[in-house]
Amino acid sequence: MRTCRATTAGKLTVVLATLVLVAAGCGGGPSPQAWAASVCSALTPWRAEISKLTSSTDQQMTAQTTPAQAKENLVRLFGGAEQASETARRKVEQAGIPEAEHGAEVSAGFRASLEKMRDAYGRARDTIDGLSTGQPTAFYDGVRAAVETLNKEYDASALDTSRLNSEELKRAFDEVPECR
Repeated sequence: MRTCRATTAGKLTVVLATLVLVAAGCGGGPSPQAWAASVCSALTPWRAEISKLTSSTDQQMTAQTTPAQAKENLVRLFGGAEQASETARRKVEQAGIPEAEHGAEVSAGFRASLEKMRDAYGRARDTIDGLSTGQPTAFYDGVRAAVETLNKEYDASALDTSRLNSEELKRAFDEVPECR
């Protein structure tokens, strides 16, 4: 009986080791072109949504609305930007790790940048949501401060694509139609 168990366990170990080696040999990641196309496909609707939300935020800052209306609209807008950033981050994560030199580092950079942007929008939303609307001047001063902080955090979170350490990925981003 022990021999059967040992033999079965040994066969299972060999099968698992073979599967690990086969998976490692195949790489498992998308080509640089496929990865770049997936990333750009994730970022295109995100950029459009952020642009739309930014425009709406600018309109809210100049609109003749009550502080309560402005607060509700801005909280909704920044929540939308937070969600759009998380959706893009998740899609970049789902794109996997490209089979390229420094592919894991580049992929992590994209995800981290989107995560920081998501968090910046979330903090702006929370800050505005916490503002009192009883004093309009104080409310709008608080909104301006929240937007200034958001802009600084947003700028600081931007991915410096000039620092991509993979020539393959740089070429792929230049070549695939999804990134044009």
